[in-house]
Amino acid sequence: MRKMTALFSAALLTAGMISAPVMAQDSSAQQQDPAAQQSQATAQDFSDEQLQQFADTSEEIAMISQEYTQRLQEAGDDQAKQQEIRMEANEEMVAVVEDSGLDVETFNAIGQAIQQDPELMKRVQQMAQNGQ
Repeated sequence: MRKMTALFSAALLTAGMISAPVMAQDSSAQQQDPAAQQSQATAQDFSDEQLQQFADTSEEIAMISQEYTQRLQEAGDDQAKQQEIRMEANEEMVAVVEDSGLDVETFNAIGQAIQQDPELMKRVQQMAQNGQ
């Protein structure tokens, strides 16, 4: 059950900390319609190995997210401190994703796809449970 929660958290992160800075660096992604990006993510086929890597990485990403969410709350209204914390969290999450064997773009695409495809979400959840 913990892995499923972590998986869902990681999927939600694709729209949060990791994707925002990465998307900002990708000028071609900025020029595309967001709906077109989403349909590309759901239409893309991912290998079982990529899905397993996503499932395995999700729990660690969720733990990092929890840690940094708490630090953001502790920073209060200090915008500079919040930005510093976000950048640190992003760097740590990117490192975890890259260490898993995935690139950030693929990790984000899988996260977006599982948010839109209940069958893919079930498949990745099963992989997360079996990977324990």
